[in-house]
Formats: sequence, structure tokens, C-alpha cells
Amino acid sequence: QVQLVESGGGLVQAGGSLRLSCTASGDIFTINAWGWYRQAPGKQRELVAVITHGVTTNYADSVKGRFTISRDNAKNTVYLQMNSLKPEDTAVYYCNAHRLRIYTDHEEEQDYWGQGTQVTVSS
Repeated sequence: QVQLVESGGGLVQAGGSLRLSCTASGDIFTINAWGWYRQAPGKQRELVAVITHGVTTNYADSVKGRFTISRDNAKNTVYLQMNSLKPEDTAVYYCNAHRLRIYTDHEEEQDYWGQGTQVTVSS
């Protein structure tokens, strides 16, 4: 099991910045990828950013150049630095830990989620 606790959300004006944190505990050494997702009211949950093997990052087109995902292994924490925030970034942000286990005859995937943290950007 993996437990994820997010923090850092809040209310900010357009153009401002926030940093989200996700602290992990439990069986984290088998996690392959760490990510941030978001879900706005009436919309599906979408991937914002992901970091794999501790160094490879990918971002949604809508946040490229504004958001940065990083991981501090010593603190078991994943961060999402969000700059130049826009009202359309308003959503509940969720931390995700993804595990993929490859066996000779099958694969097993498992996702763990945090409780979510609200980010509201006012215009």
C-alpha cells in the first residue's frame, strides 16, 4: 500500500504561483511513476504532469512552460510548481503513484491517489 498526502492548494490571483506537495509513505520503492492530475467541475480528470525514473518528465500542453514537476527522494515528496496561473487552472489537484509490475505471462498495474487539494485562480 501507498499513502499520499497533498498540500499547498489555495486561492491565488491570475499570474500568481503556487507549489503543491505530495508526501508518500508505504511501499513506495516499487512505484514507477509519480504524477499530478486535476479535475475541474463538470470535467474529466486529466493528467497535468508526470515524472518517471525520477528524472523523465512530461506535461499536458496546457501547462508546458508554466508548471514544473519534481521529486525529492530524501523527503519522499513530489512537487508541482505552478507559475503564471490562469483561471482555467482552477481544479482539484490529485497526486498519483503508479506501479507497473511485469511478469513473464502478464502485467499488473495499480494506481494510488491522494485526497486532492483545491486550487482556485481568480481573474
